[in-house]
Amino acid sequence: KELPRVLLIHQMDKHDGAWTILPLMQDFSVSYGRNSSWIFLCEEDTRIQIVKLLETLRRFDNSKEWFLGKALYDEESTIIHHYAFAENPTVFKFPDFAAGWALSIPLVNKLANKLKSEPLKSDFTIDLKHEIALYIWQKGNGPHLTPVPEFCTDDLNSYKAVHCATMFNNFLPVCEDPVKKEDIFVAVKTCRKFHRDRIPIVKQTWEGEAALVEYYSDYAETSIPTIDLGVPNTERGHCGKTFAILERFLNHSSSKTPWLVIVDDDTLISIFRLRKLLSCYDPNEPVFLGERYGYGLGTGGYSYITGGGGMVFSREAIQKLLASKCQCYSNDAPDDMVLGMCFSALGIPITHCPLFHQARPMDYPKDYLAHQIPISFHKHWNIDPVKVYFTWLAPKMEDSFTEKQQRRIREDL
Repeated sequence: KELPRVLLIHQMDKHDGAWTILPLMQDFSVSYGRNSSWIFLCEEDTRIQIVKLLETLRRFDNSKEWFLGKALYDEESTIIHHYAFAENPTVFKFPDFAAGWALSIPLVNKLANKLKSEPLKSDFTIDLKHEIALYIWQKGNGPHLTPVPEFCTDDLNSYKAVHCATMFNNFLPVCEDPVKKEDIFVAVKTCRKFHRDRIPIVKQTWEGEAALVEYYSDYAETSIPTIDLGVPNTERGHCGKTFAILERFLNHSSSKTPWLVIVDDDTLISIFRLRKLLSCYDPNEPVFLGERYGYGLGTGGYSYITGGGGMVFSREAIQKLLASKCQCYSNDAPDDMVLGMCFSALGIPITHCPLFHQARPMDYPKDYLAHQIPISFHKHWNIDPVKVYFTWLAPKMEDSFTEKQQRRIREDL
C-alpha cells in the first residue's frame, strides 16, 4: 500500500546513456530487486491513475518475467528499424513509451545479469522503444511485449479514458507566449543539384511561416537566392557546411536573434509550432534541441541531435561551441555526430523532443503519431511533400484555439 517511489532518470546517473534505460537495469536490480514487484517507466507527460495502475498490474503473476505496454508495430518494414521483420513487420510489437510500460522484477534481474556478462554492443540508438523490445525478446528466447489495454495514450478529457490506468497530454507544451517569428533564424542546407527539385517545395510549404530564412549552397543562385559558403558540396556528412553556417550566424546575423534552426532542403517543418515549443526554453542558456540519437552509449559514447528532423541552437550554445575550438575533422564528417561529440565534451546536455522526426510520416506507426502534434518530418522519397506538409504540419484553426485555451488554463492557475 506504500506510495510508489518516483525516480527521475536524469538525476539517477550522470552517464550520457541513462536515457537508453538498459544501462540502468543493474541499478534497478540492486536497489529494488528484493522489495519491489515492478519497474514502471513513462514519459514526463504521462498521467497515471495510481489505483487503477496497481489493479492492472495485479492481474499478472509478478514472480514471472513480464514485459507489458501499449503495443505499436510497423505496418510496413521501415528504414528506421533497418527493415526488420520485412516479411511481416506487424508480428513484432514494441511499447509506446507515452502510455508507460512495465517490467516485472524477475525480468529486470535477468536483464541485469545478462548485461553484467555481455555488455551492450549496439553502435547506434535510433528508436529506443523498438531496440529495447528487440533486446528483451532475445530472438525468441525472452518475452514478447504483452499488450495491456489500460495503458493508454488517450487525452485526459477523452471519454475513452475511463478505463485507462495511464493517459497522455497530447498537446504542444506552451510555457509563455510563442517566441516571435523574428527570434528564429532558419538556415537551409542545399546544393546546386537540388535547387530545382527541393527549394520550390520549401517555398510552397513552410517558408512563409519564417521571418528569417537563408539558403546555403555550393553555388550562388540569385533567383532563389542561395549563398555560396565557399565549402564544396559533399555527398554525405556536410560538417564543413554546418560549421560555416554556425560561424555566419554568430558573425553576420543580428545579435538580437536568439535562435538558429538548421534544416535540410528536404525537411518539412512547422515554424508556427516551433515558436510555441521554444517558449519553454531560455535562449540565454546553451540549448541544443531536436530528435536525439545515441552512438556507442553502452561503452561511453555520446548523444546527438539527428540533422534531418532539424537542429535547434540557442545563440549561447553556438558561442560556447565555437569558443571551444571543437571542429570538423573533415568537410564530409557527419555534422550531427560531430556536434554531439563537441557538446558532450563541453558538458552541455542535448535536449530531446520526440516531435522532430528524421523520417516520413509513413515510416512511423499510426498509433504513435496519433498522440503527437509533430514539428517536423524529413525526406521527399515516394511521397507528395506538399501534401504531407498540409496534412501534418500547416497551421490550423484548432492550433490557435488550443493555444488560447492553454493560455486561459495558465492564467487560471
